[in-house]
Amino acid sequence: MNIAVIDGRGAGIGQTIIKKLKKSFKDNIYIIALGTNSTATNNMLKSGADEGITGEESICSFFLNKTIDAIIGPIGILCNGGINGEISSSISKCIFDIKCTKYIIPLQKHGIFIPGTRNLQIKQIINEIIYHIEKTNSIR
Repeated sequence: MNIAVIDGRGAGIGQTIIKKLKKSFKDNIYIIALGTNSTATNNMLKSGADEGITGEESICSFFLNKTIDAIIGPIGILCNGGINGEISSSISKCIFDIKCTKYIIPLQKHGIFIPGTRNLQIKQIINEIIYHIEKTNSIR
């Protein structure tokens, strides 16, 4: 199974996701770290990603030319200007257009509120993502 994890800045969320995926699925999963900057990509690689891709042009090229089973990232990946301005309209459009499951971490920032998520911690959300991947893909 090929999963892309996208993050920006220092990739704190991306690192957490990758560590949990690797712990849960060991070698049954291939993780591509998509960093909006080199620090994000390098941090996700250090956390166990199998491959790293950096920057708008490379990320968009990846989405246009590769097949993945899922993408995981914070809600800002869907918005032009998300992740403190690191997500361009090109990246958000490519993410929206790619045919795969999209697991979105609903951070409560920028006035975006998603009902039903107010009491969930990021750890709980990531655990739900792992559970769904296990359930729908029969990997372990």
